[in-house]
Amino acid sequence: MAGNYRRLGLFIAALIFIADQVTKWLMIGPLQLQQRGLIEVLPIFDLRWTENRGVSMGFLTAGSELERWLLVAMTAAIATGVLIWLWREKNKLDAIALSIVLGGALGNIVDRARFGYVVDFADLHFGDVHPFLVFNVADAAISIGVLLLVVRALLTREPKATRKEI
Repeated sequence: MAGNYRRLGLFIAALIFIADQVTKWLMIGPLQLQQRGLIEVLPIFDLRWTENRGVSMGFLTAGSELERWLLVAMTAAIATGVLIWLWREKNKLDAIALSIVLGGALGNIVDRARFGYVVDFADLHFGDVHPFLVFNVADAAISIGVLLLVVRALLTREPKATRKEI
């Protein structure tokens, strides 16, 4: 049964990775967002070119080539850990959540290796209030996958083992 979850997980990870890379290609290529800087799409949503040289929320910003490649190595190690977890996972919902995280992580790793930064472009805002940093499909996938894992861990309980009285 776990083999089915492995294939499903790898398929979902591939879909997330492809969706992430295609949207970034659209931003860089046809939409030329890097040159334009900003495209207003809706009153609450813009496409805004951002080069994220750090990890989540700007932590561990890479200021040199060595730091860039250390970030690539660190995030690749984390992605490898997620892949191992996915490979061993017996719960279908957890396997799906892990695959969503894995696909997003791989998308951002490819960016950092290719460009030296992660391409971020989605800017959700309410007037001048920006509740989120500018993000991309990979960032959204990682956040959703982690949230699914946390919610499932908090809301599900394993049945208690029965104790035999002596």
